[in-house]
Amino acid sequence: MFTELSSYLDAFIAAADEGSFSAAARRLGLTPAAVSKSVNRLELRLGVRLFQRSTRSLALTTDGERLYGQVRLPWSEIGDALTDLSQGAGKPAGTLKVALAHTVGRTYFVPLLDEFTRRYPDVVPDLYFDNRQVDLVADGFDVAIGGGIELTDALIARELASMQIVLVASPAYLTAHAAPSQPQELARHRGLLRRSLSTGRLVPWTLKHSGGQEVVASVRPVAVMDDPEALACAAASGMGIAMLPLAHVLPLLDSGALVRVLPGWYAETRPLSIYYSSRKLVPAKVRVFVDYVVEQFRASGHAARFRAL
Repeated sequence: MFTELSSYLDAFIAAADEGSFSAAARRLGLTPAAVSKSVNRLELRLGVRLFQRSTRSLALTTDGERLYGQVRLPWSEIGDALTDLSQGAGKPAGTLKVALAHTVGRTYFVPLLDEFTRRYPDVVPDLYFDNRQVDLVADGFDVAIGGGIELTDALIARELASMQIVLVASPAYLTAHAAPSQPQELARHRGLLRRSLSTGRLVPWTLKHSGGQEVVASVRPVAVMDDPEALACAAASGMGIAMLPLAHVLPLLDSGALVRVLPGWYAETRPLSIYYSSRKLVPAKVRVFVDYVVEQFRASGHAARFRAL
């Protein structure tokens, strides 16, 4: 009886996570028909409809949302505990679902994975690249790496690096447009502005100087984007001046595709951190991954470069 209920809950949670029976089937290694059948049997056993189905979509009903909210995290913890036991008490094992931003993830964290998978061959990192701020608990992630995730009682954050935001432009742009010597001169320049994913508003250019001054700079906008990687590419093409975190532009600064503008001025943002759920029992796979990333990231020297004045 428990085995049947377990398979029904696995199918229900996977379908709710993925938004389709087909995607849930791929994740579970089953057929879509088998996943649908398990969900149907769970609905019959509970006497409620959990999903609204159509030929193109699958959406949780009110009862389905309530059940999903109540069982998603406890069921994940049970699965982690059973995996730990089956692989040996406390031994890191299982799939590790990680959320991270595109550029930062590819540039700084993917290169760390080879050694991690050699140390912990029974852990399989499953990486999701997205610049939006995820909800670890609701979205079913084990770990997230990024900046600015809102901390709650359900989350723990370990800081990887404090982060500076700098002004950049291409050498070609600065050849055609004399580089500003003070923030007030930015008003005559072409600005590439960023729209915040969380608020939908334009991110202001609030600049600080190492000497203690602070100004809100004006700029003539020529384009607005909500993706830092796209902004960096636009700046490198000579389109204008952009204000971006050092983590996104360091490779382009190193290659010479971009150069600093007003190098004595910068802005600050929330630190780059690694986040995980504050469960009573942190799975071994999460614990070793967090410790490994913190150790290796600091050893790499990236943390110091993200704050270079």
